[in-house]
Amino acid sequence: MPELPEVETYVRELAPVLLGRRVTAVRVKWPRTIAAPASEVFEQSLVGSTFSEFGRRGKYMLFGLQDGRFLVVHLRMTGKLEVVPQATAPGKHIHVIMDLDNGASVHFQDTRKFGRMWLTDNVDSVLAKLGPEPLGEAFTPDYLAERLASRKASIKALLLDQGIVAGVGNIYADEALYRARIHPSRPGGSLSHQEIAQLHAAVVALLARAIELQGSSLGTNSLQNYSRPGGQPGGFQEEHWVFRRTGKPCMNCGHPIERLVIAQRSTHFCPVCQPANPDQA
Repeated sequence: MPELPEVETYVRELAPVLLGRRVTAVRVKWPRTIAAPASEVFEQSLVGSTFSEFGRRGKYMLFGLQDGRFLVVHLRMTGKLEVVPQATAPGKHIHVIMDLDNGASVHFQDTRKFGRMWLTDNVDSVLAKLGPEPLGEAFTPDYLAERLASRKASIKALLLDQGIVAGVGNIYADEALYRARIHPSRPGGSLSHQEIAQLHAAVVALLARAIELQGSSLGTNSLQNYSRPGGQPGGFQEEHWVFRRTGKPCMNCGHPIERLVIAQRSTHFCPVCQPANPDQA
């Protein structure tokens, strides 16, 4: 479930901890975590590498190494990275361990086992299908209008399409649509230019604010969807207006928040503030 703000927080907080650190040993406990190369090759070839730069593309973390390669990490639904003392015993769901030259280890924990890692000298081979960054210059109202034109798919599904915009997931799609007053099931091609401009502004402002508050943490303890590398929660969940608020009053109009399933994802909205037929509202 970690989305762009959570992944950006990971990168920002791990960078000063990992910069200049050399990998001294690697253990892969669940080989399918490694997307490429083979897990045995991953273990052998990552040893001796030094972390030198850090970045993010969509929901992917990019850990640059001094030899020009990149360790690419996608947390998927339940993945977490933690930096702990090497003496720390790995828990049941720790699938990759990277020991560092300063006596620390990086643990990759993933309860659902959907997270993946790549060790590559060509990040485009992993990231080529991604659309523009929503906080980048290429993501403009005109670009969004072009990609939505004539589309019959729901606007919620289109926001989740990483080929249209990279990094927006279930939480921030619901919250952006609420702030833009757009019903999540409306066809993308039905949005007016004004609605597209409102949605674009909502996405940009929402993600920037969520990064400022270090992401959204939902649930408790081991069931929490996301915690920062040091174990602390994010803070943006305190500013959710619709996500996982089914049955609670809309903070704008008081009508109960409703839930439906779109693109196989739980979707939360206010039917009054986000009318399905805005012309009749």
